[in-house]
Amino acid sequence: MGMFLLALGVFLLLHSVPALPGIRAELVTRLGRKTYLAGYSLASVGALAWMFQAALTMEFVALWEPSAWQGWVTLVTAPVGLFLVLAGLFSINPLSITVRSGEGALGAITALTRHPVLWGFWLWAVGHMVPNGDLRAFVLFGSLALFAAGGIAMTERRSRKRLGRDWARLAAGTSIVLFAALASGRARLGVDRVMVAAAVSTALSTLWLLSGGHLLLFGADPLLLALPH
Repeated sequence: MGMFLLALGVFLLLHSVPALPGIRAELVTRLGRKTYLAGYSLASVGALAWMFQAALTMEFVALWEPSAWQGWVTLVTAPVGLFLVLAGLFSINPLSITVRSGEGALGAITALTRHPVLWGFWLWAVGHMVPNGDLRAFVLFGSLALFAAGGIAMTERRSRKRLGRDWARLAAGTSIVLFAALASGRARLGVDRVMVAAAVSTALSTLWLLSGGHLLLFGADPLLLALPH
């Protein structure tokens, strides 16, 4: 547990950098935006991998019995989460997390929510926590789900402060809660090139993972629980 908490602490510390505009601006100035984003992404993936490795060393303690419906939770939420992350990262969206810079109309994905990356990460984490009914999975994926939920609140405050008067105009056709803007009629569902590319990438990635990729990478077959055998 100690190693996992250390890895979690590093992960949280690393993700506090974007919340400190002075430090982030200094790194971007010194390294350049592309180098900063590449280095930050690699460091994030490394910290996440460390968390997984540390969690696997924890003692297995069962919390609930596995059931087929739990496997279907993952099969539905994980691809949706991946799609939201990919579409959100590569869409123009000054209201939340993105790797795109520049001005222009908000990406079509923001009609679903103005925080697609964080919602996608939350769905992925919760979707993996449900079928893994043991303490180490609950701690790992539960921590990541809480991180994503907290990130939504933090990013919302930051964007309101950073954008000032422009925030209300940009956020008018979006919502914090997933699908809320569509349900209320404040947004209309549209599709752009980023969403199409994200959908294709998600479909190909899901197909590969279900065809043995997930078993190869993580030693677990996501179809084993969900499908009768």
